[in-house]
Amino acid sequence: MVVGVDSGGSGLRVALAEASGGRVLGSVSSREPVRTGPGGIEAAHLLAQVLPAVETLRTEASGGDAGTVVAVAVGAAGMATLGDELRAELPGALERALGVRTLVLAADAVTAYAGALGQRPGAVVAAGTGMIALGTDLVAWRRADGWGHLLGDCGSGAWIGRAGLEAAMRAYDGRRGGSAALLARAEELFGPAAGLPGSLYPRTDRPALLASFAPSVAVCADAGDPVAGDVLARAAAHIAEAAAAVCPVGLPCEVALTGGLFKMGDALLAPLRAELAELAEQLPQVRAVSAAGDPLAGAVSLAAACATGSLLLPEEPRMLHLIR
Repeated sequence: MVVGVDSGGSGLRVALAEASGGRVLGSVSSREPVRTGPGGIEAAHLLAQVLPAVETLRTEASGGDAGTVVAVAVGAAGMATLGDELRAELPGALERALGVRTLVLAADAVTAYAGALGQRPGAVVAAGTGMIALGTDLVAWRRADGWGHLLGDCGSGAWIGRAGLEAAMRAYDGRRGGSAALLARAEELFGPAAGLPGSLYPRTDRPALLASFAPSVAVCADAGDPVAGDVLARAAAHIAEAAAAVCPVGLPCEVALTGGLFKMGDALLAPLRAELAELAEQLPQVRAVSAAGDPLAGAVSLAAACATGSLLLPEEPRMLHLIR
């Protein structure tokens, strides 16, 4: 059997699957995100959630006779920049606890890619609170954005929410570009507009708080507010631009979208479809496709590929690190 782990800002999910074929035998989830400390993502906190989950799943899948785990794949938000502790401690810890020697440590964008497109060339945009685009020709990875809510994540939930709140504050001031509809929604959710900076800026969860306003932007756009509609049109342009930046050069490129942002509805999806259609006109080798699966499915597929010696996606130390 193999284990796939998807660790993100909203919690952690673990799946047990057959090594051959990757058929999922069971999964569990936790709403407790793995902590980040001075050394980055905390290995002990991740293991404290993963190991009991794996033992439960093994017992349930084998009717009390726990089967053998031959490979584990962990996809984690922040792995590229905050994964040093995981890379140092997980191999030994998982070998001691499970007897497993094959381990994949991947950025969450990589597991999102594997879940959406599998192991073929293409490009994937993963968007929720943040946004990152990742592409590969199976030789190397190409990345665009994913730089966080202060420096990038353009078109993400946090970006849409921030742009919507900016338009609300413009309306409060009486400046051009303001939206009375967005101002009303902002005050309904957060209280008087004048107090918003004081309540927002000290928060450590600013990206999530900003993203929580994105659905309100979509509601106002659906109701015909032109400012809200323009915010979502600009978000769609940013997303398509990031996808174009990572498409493999000179190869047919399937582009898939994955993540909670794309559940926002037609207020975002309609301009995004138009942007992707324009991209396909400019780059005839580009074709938009539906994502086959989510990041947990991607982690399972990576573990199965490593267990069977069929990994095709490129190895890079901070993107996809294979340990045997």
